[in-house]
Amino acid sequence: MEVKHDILWRVYLSFILVIIVCVAIFSKAVYIQQVQGAHWRSMSDSLHQRIDSLEAERGTIFSEDGQMLSTSIPQFDLFIDFRVDYLHEKNGIHFRNNVDSLAYYLANLFKDRSAESYAQVFKQAYADNEPYFELHKKTTFLEYEILRKFPLFKDGRYKSGLIVNERNIRLNPFGILAFRTIGLDRESSKVGLEKTYDSVLKGRDGKQWVRSIAGGVKVPVNDEYIVEPETGKDIISTVDVFIQEIAENALLRMLQKNDADHGCAIVMETKTGKIKAIANLGRGSNGNYWEDYNYAISPSEPGSTFKLATLLALLEDKKVTLNNIVDLEGGIWKYAGLTVFDSEQKGQRQVTVKQAFELSSNVGMAKLAISGYATQPWQFINQLKKMQLDTLTGIDLVGEIGPTIYKPGNKIWGPSSIPWMAFGYNLLISPLQTLTLYNAIANQGKMMRPYLVSAIREEGVLIKEINPVTVHESVCSNQTLGLLKSCLEGVCTQGTAKELFKNSLYPVAGKTGTALIANNNKGYADKIYQSSFAGYFPANNPQYTCVVVIKNKPHAAVFYGAAVAGPVFKEIADRLYSTYVKQSVTPQPIAQKNDSTTLSYSGSKKEMVRVLSALHIPFKDSSLNAQWASVNGNTKSVTTTANTIDARIMPTLKGMGLKDAVYLCENMGLRLSVKGKGKVMAQSIVAGQAINKGTIVALELN
Repeated sequence: MEVKHDILWRVYLSFILVIIVCVAIFSKAVYIQQVQGAHWRSMSDSLHQRIDSLEAERGTIFSEDGQMLSTSIPQFDLFIDFRVDYLHEKNGIHFRNNVDSLAYYLANLFKDRSAESYAQVFKQAYADNEPYFELHKKTTFLEYEILRKFPLFKDGRYKSGLIVNERNIRLNPFGILAFRTIGLDRESSKVGLEKTYDSVLKGRDGKQWVRSIAGGVKVPVNDEYIVEPETGKDIISTVDVFIQEIAENALLRMLQKNDADHGCAIVMETKTGKIKAIANLGRGSNGNYWEDYNYAISPSEPGSTFKLATLLALLEDKKVTLNNIVDLEGGIWKYAGLTVFDSEQKGQRQVTVKQAFELSSNVGMAKLAISGYATQPWQFINQLKKMQLDTLTGIDLVGEIGPTIYKPGNKIWGPSSIPWMAFGYNLLISPLQTLTLYNAIANQGKMMRPYLVSAIREEGVLIKEINPVTVHESVCSNQTLGLLKSCLEGVCTQGTAKELFKNSLYPVAGKTGTALIANNNKGYADKIYQSSFAGYFPANNPQYTCVVVIKNKPHAAVFYGAAVAGPVFKEIADRLYSTYVKQSVTPQPIAQKNDSTTLSYSGSKKEMVRVLSALHIPFKDSSLNAQWASVNGNTKSVTTTANTIDARIMPTLKGMGLKDAVYLCENMGLRLSVKGKGKVMAQSIVAGQAINKGTIVALELN
């Protein structure tokens, strides 16, 4: 009996202790939840929520003709919070009624899984009460706009659980067009205008509460911002998409044709210094050409296009005249233990300075430079400084590499420095610097700073306009300028570019260049030539200046500047002349004289009488009440005669304007084919011939 009592006592005691522990645990849980709940919930949130920087929308880069060259577009990561109360109200009827149709629409939109699969994963996520179910990443703006109208999602975030994580990505709508100059916007590095104007384009970042979920994904806690992001400003570049496309396509065709390594082409507006096009194409490992590097602002040995600078210095310092004679030595000349060769040996001996330049003779320019500057090298260097060839052009583009011009006293300087510099060796300048010098000659000696951005706008409102900047009012005297122009034009009519421009509809001034360049550390044995052409057009009223530089493959069969770079220049010039220049040429004023112009018109009598009366031209009316009439005579004596119209007979249309001819012929049931502008000069059906309705009449206007 005592044993039973002892056992019961121990059981009761254990039971009481268990109850006490349970009550203590329950009490502690209630205390934590009710008294300390807010504190611990805030601690929990602090582990998952934080203030995050919200990237501002970057400004857009526009071309001068208003097209987007680089812009930001939104991209969305989409999640669903299946915990929202609305989805579970009334036993989840709202979710169940819409899940199948939502799955159907999503399957058709994204095409990444079937409607059945979508419905299945949604139902499972709903049952699991998932807080951040990943729906779709990298969703485009168009896809997002469509998705917002789908069943369930159209009810909004708080009824559907749809969570949207938005970010911006950079897009270049024109692909590789001026890609290197426009630039890239990457976290690791930026280039081009994207880098140069980064502080303008990037705007101000905002701040927002976000929650971290699985996979490191951040989703906003709510739609409110702590600091609202401020969109970046837009910049208006000087690039013209049409001109850029012309330059890039012309360059690409020649690179492909000659299997060249790389090349660049730059077009500048002569009067302002605006860069209208800047194409840079290099061959990738797959053999295709791509805007891989900005060759336009990278120095190399320019070759014969530098002879313009040499001749400018010689003429400005009065060392030579264009009529001086120089012996070309048959194209081979030894000096200081080295040999100067002419690229195209033609055996010439005694020629004028002008002819030596037009023939692009290395021997001629080297001998002239030695005779002028052998004892006064600093005089030559100072002239190059005056031409700004020893410094950056100042273009608004980060990454321009400075030139290399050796000077007396430098360890590389020697007896061969002056003669080799004279024809573009032993120095490094960029194609853009060459262009800037040639543009100064085209622009009456005034050197303009090249630039790529003409304005900055904020929400469509102009806040800053960037105007042309003159670097040097005159790089030489007017006398020297005139002589240089005649030499550059002579290259295209009598010299190395004669064949290239012999059928040109407009005058061109320019210079060919062919330079043998080193293959990195391998020296010159691979016979790699750099072809170039720099010039401006029309020569009598320059509108555009252009430079083309192409690095050919080793041992290229065709490598002369006139044969490789020249055709690219010509194609660009021809297109621009026919599209822009020809139409803008202002006709020369004609001396006033008494007007005795012969008048010969046909058309509506009523309209012609009105014009004659308005011009106070006296006329004799012999047309009586005719609807159609002809006017013949001059401003002193005009007579109107009737034109009889028979619907079965072809009328005389000669002298009519197109409006009257169309009106008359269509009323007669005739169909017209028209060529030209102005008055009718000829008609395919002779006047007086019988006609039938529906007959086609071809009209040629004058």
